[in-house]
Amino acid sequence: MKKWNEEIKERARLLRQKGLSITKISLSIGVPRSSLHQWVSDLKRSKQITDKERLDNLRRIRPLATLALKQERQNRMARIKAEAIQEIDSYDLSDKNLLSAVLSAIYWAEGSKTRGSMQFANTDPKLALLYITLLRKNYKIDERRIRIRLHLHHYHNIEECKIFWSSLLKVPLSQFGKIYIKERSKTKKFRENFVGICFVVYNDENLRNTILEKAFALEKRITEMCL
Repeated sequence: MKKWNEEIKERARLLRQKGLSITKISLSIGVPRSSLHQWVSDLKRSKQITDKERLDNLRRIRPLATLALKQERQNRMARIKAEAIQEIDSYDLSDKNLLSAVLSAIYWAEGSKTRGSMQFANTDPKLALLYITLLRKNYKIDERRIRIRLHLHHYHNIEECKIFWSSLLKVPLSQFGKIYIKERSKTKKFRENFVGICFVVYNDENLRNTILEKAFALEKRITEMCL
């Protein structure tokens, strides 16, 4: 067995006290780990952590922290969803006044305000379905007067989009108008969606005014009550 001088031993002990691992000390001074263990076994390693060790620790725990945060967010969203469902289940959805108020609110938010026919436009299929469902539930409309217009981009499949919206909204393809294809911009970036923008059109200005006036009255009543 090779004999090491006291200077090497002291250097090893000093490095250990500074917080270096046995492996790093071995690589630094060229002494086998078995010998180092004997020399420094009586020493407690310093709590000081080197920058590299700190980075190594961060790299090791970062995926675990990310996973924990993701799980926490999923649990939080699950609780929020459960609470929302519980609250909605307590509503009397057979109350036509409630349904009419919801219809007025979403039309005020997403519908056309200018004079003329009723036009509701959105990219969200669920919102479009909710709108036309409430429209049918609250008013006796002539299904033959409903028109659907689609605004699509170059990447959309026209026939697939038409079939999708027709099936979802229960409006025959014969009541679809001309499809508008937006020109492809060379500079402007946009977020792709899979079915384009759907316009639900119903040519009844009086009905549009009725729905909007309910929305305005609802806003006035609520804000005055809460002030």
